[in-house]
Amino acid sequence: MASFPQQLLDGYRSFTTQRLPAEQSRYRELSVRGQSPEVMVIGCCDSRVSPEVIFDAGPGELFVMRNIANLVPIYQPDANAHGVSAALEFAVNVLHVKHIVVLGHAQCGGIRAFIDKAAPLSPGDFIGKWMAMFARPGEKVEQRDQETMQEFTVRIEKAAVFRSLENLMTFPFVKSAVERGEMILHGAYFGVAKGTLFVLDPATKEFKSAREP
Repeated sequence: MASFPQQLLDGYRSFTTQRLPAEQSRYRELSVRGQSPEVMVIGCCDSRVSPEVIFDAGPGELFVMRNIANLVPIYQPDANAHGVSAALEFAVNVLHVKHIVVLGHAQCGGIRAFIDKAAPLSPGDFIGKWMAMFARPGEKVEQRDQETMQEFTVRIEKAAVFRSLENLMTFPFVKSAVERGEMILHGAYFGVAKGTLFVLDPATKEFKSAREP
């Protein structure tokens, strides 16, 4: 194990001596009856934005799907592989989650690469191709007059949450579950610097602080 990251070994050993003893019965129960989380979180791969940490979730409480810029593609039942779609299919049709939360965040590298029209990092340009799904065909995403770069970036980071929520409704099994009242879609935005969470108000279409009553 000489090449295995030492910080992970240290973290695991701390887990086994501190957290595991308090949650051992929970893990045993989950191993026997399987998982049954009520909430699916679609978040970003960014190492600073861990849903389990932000929501102080225990084992088995969240079904988490993370990707670049917390994007959900449109429903495409073709011959290609679709990781997000597969996770959605399992969460909705097998786990029967009651909530799906799209969690955006500040200082998102994927969003910044998109608005900066960054050069490909490799010949495959995987990030560029992935982020291209953010914009609809013919849609232009540009900085507004009198809008600072920071304001523009935050606006697009939040717009990514809206776009993913829209795209979720293109999945027939998601749409039908929502329309039957069996599942609710939510949007949220996390501020990395201060650890602030903002939740999308479906009535006003604005993000409001989760600390407010």
